[in-house]
Amino acid sequence: MTKTRRPAKSTSRAKNPGRAASDGRKRGEKTGGSNPSRPSRGGAGKTAKEAAKGGGSRGGGGVRAKPAAAAAAPSPASAKQLDEARELALAAIEAALEKKALMPVLIDVSAMASYTDFIGIVSGRSDRQVEAIADAVSQFMKSRGRRVIGHEGSGNGRWTLLDYGEIVIHVFYHPVREFYDLESLWIDAPRVKMAIPPEAILTQSDALYGAL
Repeated sequence: MTKTRRPAKSTSRAKNPGRAASDGRKRGEKTGGSNPSRPSRGGAGKTAKEAAKGGGSRGGGGVRAKPAAAAAAPSPASAKQLDEARELALAAIEAALEKKALMPVLIDVSAMASYTDFIGIVSGRSDRQVEAIADAVSQFMKSRGRRVIGHEGSGNGRWTLLDYGEIVIHVFYHPVREFYDLESLWIDAPRVKMAIPPEAILTQSDALYGAL
């Protein structure tokens, strides 16, 4: 009697940017797939906590990693690089504002994250505007000699992520941005001050809500 082989179960799951972002935040390490706060880079390094644990195993004679408090202060060169990255990130936000982006936020995560230094978040009023804003940011960064190393998103104009290493820019359809609320994941990180034009300040967010 010939046995009929059962088809293998599908392991594919719909991408959930909010859940992936939350899970990645809890684990403190990089995650793959669609993740608004942590773009995938093809591999995750050890966290500071893991490195400290691995440095001094019991009875192994290893050298214990120094506590984070004893870490050396940033060198002048790294401080300069951080300033340059901040200025470039602000300029990228300006490029988004030229396409009528809404509610820009630039978050300094240089002291909290290992995969980037600045996270920029802007909103669009429609899926077409989200795509136009993302394209404007991409073209601006290209003009500065910066090529995107990671490009993620929902694919339907609701969310686009542009990863430039030390700078990550998110462009959301505003209701989707409020739904996932990435800013709350970095509530303790400082916000970079910037001049926001009055037309970029959203006063009636409910007017933008549609089918999510």
